[in-house]
Amino acid sequence: MAGAKQLLQLTWFNKDKALIPSEEGRYAYEWVDPKDPRYCETRALVVDEVVTGEQSPKDEGTQYSERADLEPTDDNLLILGESGDVLEALTRVPELREKYLGKVKCIYIDPPFNTAQTFANYEDNLEHSVWLTMMRDRLVHLRKLLSDDGSIWVHLDDVENHRMRVLMDEVFGSGNFVAEVVWEGSPGTKGKAAFALSHNVVLVYAKNKEKWSKIRNLLDRTDAQLRRFANPDNDPRGPWRQGADGTAKSGGADARWPITLPSGRKVTPAKGRYWAFSKNTFEIARKEGRVYFGSNGDRLPFIKTYLADVQGGTTPHTWWSSDEVGSSQEGKRDHLNKLLPDEEPFDTPKPERLIERVLQIATDPGDVVMDIFAGSGTTASTAQKMGRRWVVCELLESVFERYTKPRLQMVVNDDDEFGITYMKGREPLGGVTVPDKFDPEDLQKAAKLLRAVRATKTLSIEEDVAVKQTLKLIATRPSTVRNWRGGGGFKVAHLAPQCFDYVPELGLVTLTEAATGATLVNSVAANLNFSLTPDNRHFDGKRGSMFLKVVEGRLDREKVEELLSHLGESEGVTLAATELEPGIRQFARTTDKPCQVVHIPNDIFTYSATQEGK
Repeated sequence: MAGAKQLLQLTWFNKDKALIPSEEGRYAYEWVDPKDPRYCETRALVVDEVVTGEQSPKDEGTQYSERADLEPTDDNLLILGESGDVLEALTRVPELREKYLGKVKCIYIDPPFNTAQTFANYEDNLEHSVWLTMMRDRLVHLRKLLSDDGSIWVHLDDVENHRMRVLMDEVFGSGNFVAEVVWEGSPGTKGKAAFALSHNVVLVYAKNKEKWSKIRNLLDRTDAQLRRFANPDNDPRGPWRQGADGTAKSGGADARWPITLPSGRKVTPAKGRYWAFSKNTFEIARKEGRVYFGSNGDRLPFIKTYLADVQGGTTPHTWWSSDEVGSSQEGKRDHLNKLLPDEEPFDTPKPERLIERVLQIATDPGDVVMDIFAGSGTTASTAQKMGRRWVVCELLESVFERYTKPRLQMVVNDDDEFGITYMKGREPLGGVTVPDKFDPEDLQKAAKLLRAVRATKTLSIEEDVAVKQTLKLIATRPSTVRNWRGGGGFKVAHLAPQCFDYVPELGLVTLTEAATGATLVNSVAANLNFSLTPDNRHFDGKRGSMFLKVVEGRLDREKVEELLSHLGESEGVTLAATELEPGIRQFARTTDKPCQVVHIPNDIFTYSATQEGK
């Protein structure tokens, strides 16, 4: 329709369907109707243990960063379970919903890349549909969990990136697209392919781009960037950025007036050049002492830009080199393999420096970070070392037990010496000066090159002496600053078993063998939107002025009357039972207090759909 708002959408096979796991602990799914109880069931979380560690004291001979003094976080959650069911729990179980819904500041996910090795049954185009449906349903939940000023970072390669971009436009809105970051993950990749793949991409979306843009952080200036600021004339306003001169390539006729230098010499810009400032701006700056004319007052002038006046860091860019944020090899060989030497190498761990960059931009200490494809635990490990809170989940129990959990235990126990635990670099040896626009790493590269020349070429005595003297002039040494001293902790949890099954052919909902005791109580409470009340002797849950009682067995008049007697004025109760006495619903409606009767399992999803719009 002309003039109507149009939305570009991606279509795929069975887009209107939902997916449920068809095989425990694997990426294997089957299509179902979105109203299927197996899809609609909300499963609770069961806490298995609490892992805690102590912060190590400082050593006298070690240099520490400010980050090493942050209070380690302990309000963290590590979950074993299928990500779709985990997200359902986080968004619908009242206790979890209150804690996480709309409160997650940053989501980083590195989902399966959808290769032939991803799922149990790979079938070309059908596989794209399975992958897209899986990701669509999770993105919808993740958007709910994001805070209004939060962001989501989705890490992919070129198999599904183009489809994911359209999908995220659909879920988050194209106007909330922030950037497509390119990460040089494998700079030395070689192979027989037409092109060797050396990069991945990270799609960045905000829940609300306008709000996020106001709170996103700048990156810290590097030593090289800071060295561009100096104070050769002892200006009381502090260091200022060095520049060649105050001319530009373009300008009008009024941008070529003569300027008299302190030396007395009159100058104008060279042919084809113009002053980079207006005459009025220049005169004001000269009066205020903000113009530099060289040490002898005889060079083309420029107006100083003071370090104190520029923004506190640098704007993030979209090209992230392996030198800046690490490589795949760094995450695997230089960290995880050393941390867990007795385990088989994990295929695709990301370097902590990569996640560090994400969290630097998108979060502050204390913010909640989420990852629903935890893998080896890089996101949680990095978040812990940076003083962020986190909640992550992993589907594969083998990965969970061999990598994710042991790694995070080592992090809180201060047994992880790798990754961003230390900030490693180089510093000039005593007496060595680093030229402007260079840093110690540049000197190290130059020294490496000179040593290579010396090793491969026969030098004269004079040449060899010159090389040795040059090496002394650019000598550096390794430097380390400790960022992490251990401490904090996390809860380890798993998804409760399913309590409900469904026979589509008969339209019949049944109870599973696990649907008994506390498991049944927790499930019913979660699906009917009641918070648990473990300290209440008479009732299992509460929502507003309504209580919940789960009855395993027959609900009769005597039981109803007994439970009603424990209610206060203006209080009511929902009675959920696996067996109902004939006429008990009618009896409940005649009582003097609000009383709702729910049959388990037949009424659970009908009732919750009515109440929750699901």
